[in-house]
Amino acid sequence: MSDHITLGKEGEEQAVRFLINAGYRIKHRNWRFKKNEIDIITEKGNLLVVVEVKTRTNDYFENPKEAVTKKKQRFIIKATEAYIQQFNIESETRFDIISIIFRNGKAEVEHIEDAYQASLL
Repeated sequence: MSDHITLGKEGEEQAVRFLINAGYRIKHRNWRFKKNEIDIITEKGNLLVVVEVKTRTNDYFENPKEAVTKKKQRFIIKATEAYIQQFNIESETRFDIISIIFRNGKAEVEHIEDAYQASLL
């Protein structure tokens, strides 16, 4: 497995631990709709939370959260719409980003709640 795939998987593991510790209930990981993927789908209270995880070893060129472009957001929203239909979800949906930077063997986690909204794209 290549280094960036291994790094991404470790970042997702960190994100899942972070979310569970914060009271979220993990529903699905790496849920796919056609070629689009949602990293983590969670619930907190009556809210469906869709989480995109971006992991890096540094933020020298770009902060990981900046890698969630408008195009990527549209792909996530499209997959989320399919998820909502497939599982007959009626709760409100929020789109979050978890940015993880590994420095000196430690993960720096930044959770950006309500990072973007489907209605604005």
